[in-house]
Amino acid sequence: MRLVFVENGPIRLEGQRIVVRIGEREEVREGRVSLCRCGGSGNKPFCDGTHKRIGFQAPGGELEMGD
Repeated sequence: MRLVFVENGPIRLEGQRIVVRIGEREEVREGRVSLCRCGGSGNKPFCDGTHKRIGFQAPGGELEMGD
């Protein structure tokens, strides 16, 4: 799995199978998920693009987790 901190944007999780659990809800996604990093998303924990509107700024980077 890899986490990509998009410059001025969300945290993107990349992997084959991503399971997201929020309360009693569980959602399985394939490939990638973008998570809010600016705190302004109306669909937390997922990114809805609010970072662009509010001018969020943060450096980019990557974190890769091996087997």
